[in-house]
Amino acid sequence: MLRQTGRFQYHNARRAVRVFRRTYAATSIEQPTGSLSSEAEIQSAREYCLGLLRSYDTPSYILRTYIPPSALDAYLAIRALNVDVARTGDTTSTPTIALMRMQFQRDAITKALSGSPPKQPISLLLAKAQNDLQTRTGGQAKLSRSWLTRIVDTREQYLGNSPYSSIEVLERYAENTYSTLLYLTLQALPMASVTADHVASHVGKAAGIATVLRGLPLIAFPPAPNKHSNQNGVPGAVGASRQGAVILPLDVMADAGVREEEVLRKGAEAQGLRDAVFTVATRANDHLITAREMLKNIRAGEDAGHAFEHEDEEEHMYGAVPSKSGNKAKEQKQEIERAMGVFMPAVATSLWLERLQKHDFDVFAPKLRVTDWRLPWKAFLAYSRKTI
Repeated sequence: MLRQTGRFQYHNARRAVRVFRRTYAATSIEQPTGSLSSEAEIQSAREYCLGLLRSYDTPSYILRTYIPPSALDAYLAIRALNVDVARTGDTTSTPTIALMRMQFQRDAITKALSGSPPKQPISLLLAKAQNDLQTRTGGQAKLSRSWLTRIVDTREQYLGNSPYSSIEVLERYAENTYSTLLYLTLQALPMASVTADHVASHVGKAAGIATVLRGLPLIAFPPAPNKHSNQNGVPGAVGASRQGAVILPLDVMADAGVREEEVLRKGAEAQGLRDAVFTVATRANDHLITAREMLKNIRAGEDAGHAFEHEDEEEHMYGAVPSKSGNKAKEQKQEIERAMGVFMPAVATSLWLERLQKHDFDVFAPKLRVTDWRLPWKAFLAYSRKTI
């Protein structure tokens, strides 16, 4: 049940033209990354990806501290790819060009993972991360092409900022984007753990749902082209169209009596809007509560508490891995402890949801559009205490 205090309470709860003479290539295009990318190119690629996160996804920029150095290149490449794909609608002039850009991104993923990336920073760093991961694990671990392309495919579906037909569809969007980012980061550690995937699924769903809410003002009242950043917009949100749209789930809008045209006229004062935002935010908060309860149960040597709904999907099937110690509960505990850095987006999501509640679920409140200054030390405390 929902506990209410005052009006609301959570459930316990985004070329330079160069003149040159055309010549034939001196080497084959399909060369391994190492022969094509110098250390200077890789360092430049890292700085590019860091710059994207600093400008458009500050929480991920801050939380990189908690990713092991061996997996950091993968983390930066994955998160930068997410930002690049999310901003496609803002950085292209027509839907056709946007779709072409999405296909380029899919092709670049395939080439990068096969060791022949295009000369583009994200692709170069992704290829480097893949090569490093396979070298460290003797070819036993690699980044999943299907998960990376799933992020692109899912965001392509919402290029026009169409609303989600239901809150369950919104959850599926969050799973296919933000949860998938966490699965990929776990792969980069490397870690093949259904238990860690299960926690990551709930953390990612919470983060994805909250990000959609945070982006609502930007989508409803899009700024001039290429002007928004993480500090006046939303990190990793779907690219804004030039026409306003309200992307809340249609079933939630109907239940709360929200009409899109009224939101586009009145903004925060639209009838039922805060009720609808509350309903969606509560679902995000419930996923955080579930993840916390899972961690508590696992640390106590108990079952996680419920089945992982995606456990039967191919990418989560790791085969019958024999227990090294004979103590499965102990090994699950060790797995979640090792994965804590990957779960840190829960801290940023929780802080934002708390501020949303403080502003009585007025998603248009200006203070909700900037990164919480408390995030660095809140994340440090959470990581130190192994909590989210």
